[in-house]
Amino acid sequence: MSRSAPSVFATASAVASFRALVLSGVGALSCAFGAAAAPQADPSPGQAAAQAADSVLRICASANQLPYSAKDGSGFENKIAAIVAKAMGREPVFVFADKPAIYLVRDWLDKNKCDVVIGLDAGDARVLATKPYYRASYVFVTKKDRGLAINSWNDPKLRSLGHIVVDFGSPSEMMLKEIGAYENDMPYLYSLVGFKAPRNEYVQIPPERMIGEVKSGGADMAAAFAPDIARYVKGDSSLRMTPVRDDATRGGGEKLPQQYDQVMGVRIGDTQLLSELDDALVRANAEIKAVLKDEGIPLVDGSK
Repeated sequence: MSRSAPSVFATASAVASFRALVLSGVGALSCAFGAAAAPQADPSPGQAAAQAADSVLRICASANQLPYSAKDGSGFENKIAAIVAKAMGREPVFVFADKPAIYLVRDWLDKNKCDVVIGLDAGDARVLATKPYYRASYVFVTKKDRGLAINSWNDPKLRSLGHIVVDFGSPSEMMLKEIGAYENDMPYLYSLVGFKAPRNEYVQIPPERMIGEVKSGGADMAAAFAPDIARYVKGDSSLRMTPVRDDATRGGGEKLPQQYDQVMGVRIGDTQLLSELDDALVRANAEIKAVLKDEGIPLVDGSK
């Protein structure tokens, strides 16, 4: 979990009011002059379908990818999506995928099975993206009794640690390679996924397993995106979660960001829905932040 076009439509409430007036069969001119409205024909199948479509928000979601999403609605992105749908005056309809969230755009959104994907990084070229609704960073998770005051990949103390558990393909994995710790750590990381090869299939270490490794002493540290693991750290007084400073660089000085804006994505060309979502995100801001706070996700300064 990828990186807004200016709004070219009226506000969602104005659009909804206009469509309601047109589709209700009320003769606007007749009403304006006090004339009796002529009887109206029932809406055509096409009009009825459009009316029904405007009453729901079809949300692309993974059926089993906590803490983000689950069929029982317990994922924090499920909660945020429902809040935004309510702010739009729509009923949230979750279209659950039996694949991980990385496939939602290609196999669900682009195939018109659903209309919005929650929780993409800003700048994802596959979609039209809303304005960011929160910003979060990667974090280091350690046991408090270890006294490890580390908040940067540039800290030389990292090289003296034992295992550091990271997501495959993540900025953390890349930095593990940069500090020369990956070769020794690789067998351990692969053991956590039954030695499956990420290059052949989508493989990730479950976030609760990452935190479990730190708690059990199997790893000295976990390095992960805060929304991935905050749920499993929150309330555990034995653990410390420290935001990673955004100063990581790869060989040659290339910056490797540790902070990412989160957006919602719609199909390319769906500018009206994009505009409605942007309006709804403003109205729902306080409720969204309450969900994130309850999840235990530390927000980066500047999050709107």
